[in-house]
Amino acid sequence: MKEKKVTLKDIGDAAGLSAASVSMILAKKSLSRFSPDTVDTVYALARELGYERRSDKYKKKMLVIICPSVINPYFATLIQGMEQEATLLDIDTMLFTTYWDTEKEREICEFAMDPMIAGVVFAMIPQQPELARKLNETVPVVAVGDKQNESGLDTVDVNNFTAGSFVGKHLLGLGHQKIAYVSTSLNTEHSARVRRYEGLKAEYKRAGDAHDLSLFTADIPSSTELNTVDIEHRTGYELAQRCMKENPEVTAIVAINDMVAYGVIDAIGDAGFRIPQDYSVCGFDNIYPSSFCGVSLTTVEHYIIQVGKSAIRLIADKIAKKSSKLADSDAVTRVEYRCKLIVRNSTGVPGIRS
Repeated sequence: MKEKKVTLKDIGDAAGLSAASVSMILAKKSLSRFSPDTVDTVYALARELGYERRSDKYKKKMLVIICPSVINPYFATLIQGMEQEATLLDIDTMLFTTYWDTEKEREICEFAMDPMIAGVVFAMIPQQPELARKLNETVPVVAVGDKQNESGLDTVDVNNFTAGSFVGKHLLGLGHQKIAYVSTSLNTEHSARVRRYEGLKAEYKRAGDAHDLSLFTADIPSSTELNTVDIEHRTGYELAQRCMKENPEVTAIVAINDMVAYGVIDAIGDAGFRIPQDYSVCGFDNIYPSSFCGVSLTTVEHYIIQVGKSAIRLIADKIAKKSSKLADSDAVTRVEYRCKLIVRNSTGVPGIRS
């Protein structure tokens, strides 16, 4: 016997609405006429009852990937890992970029309530975890983030505190007593950046009073993130200039990531100094240009491709459990990748500047 197809009237009866109202909500028309709770209820019922619109051409699972930006090879590589695994699992993806704009993040979370979306993967820890947790009540959500971040979501983690600690131990072992950390916006919305700094700071505090860690940061508005393609390189360049001018005793500069480190390297060279004879430079992420012989950056390996693949495997598992009603809403799954220091030619023992 052929299974009865779910209609707009079926959803309306369950929600206490007319079929016309349900149609408007699912088509995202005149949503201001309905309360947010009513909209959420209709989306949830459409999923639960298995409603399919005539315009729904995709029979494969559709995932939303939310990413801050794709100009940094870290995120581009992470997304490529996700799409490699999604292809193997016969899952389609839709990519949205936020440029760290919280309003864009909110709009994407609202869009992802649509029944055509099977799951959501954040390529970073959500800036508004409460929105992601609410979304996760209806749509499976996974985030790529930091081990110490209590987002309440299933995550694929790297331990950024340990990463910072690795860099600190390396520079201390080379004899660097005065170092600096340079970073784009450093706040609770960017926990990985903070944790790397804390790991570095812990090692230098442990080393004693003769050792010092300076901090140079720049707050980057989301509009600047969107409209300035080279913002990370430019920020690294400008912060390194500040560091060399304001704290000439520094012998090593640690950048929040490899892209910022490239700006640091250029600033040091343009100032007439040498790497690593005058300044050592470190980054994080080990994106592919860092291994080029003209760069040869000491950095921390975060296994980006593998992290992306794991995030897709995790969301696929959540989707399968949700459809079979085996999901445990109180359980949080975490997959952690151990980081590794990659030592290259950008670091060495402190020299005497001429």
